[in-house]
Amino acid sequence: MNSFMSENTVIVGQKPTMNYVLACLTLFHQGFNDVVIKARGKAISKAVDVANIVQKKFIPTVKVKSLELGSERLVTEKGNVVNLSTITITLTKR
Repeated sequence: MNSFMSENTVIVGQKPTMNYVLACLTLFHQGFNDVVIKARGKAISKAVDVANIVQKKFIPTVKVKSLELGSERLVTEKGNVVNLSTITITLTKR
């Protein structure tokens, strides 16, 4: 497994928000104390929604352990270099 993704990581993309909420809840119920939510680009707002829904609607004892913002440099098909924003939200049950 690469450093980007581990067993307790949820990568947010184009699926409906509740799919990612369910993935987070499943990881917590499997015994993980920390769940990492990662997203980039347009999916960042959905990752924030996922974290808020998990906290406010399902497991009120969950807190945000850390929040990391960053960017990745990508080369497009035309050879242009673009910066893509990233977010990593770590939720904890401790």
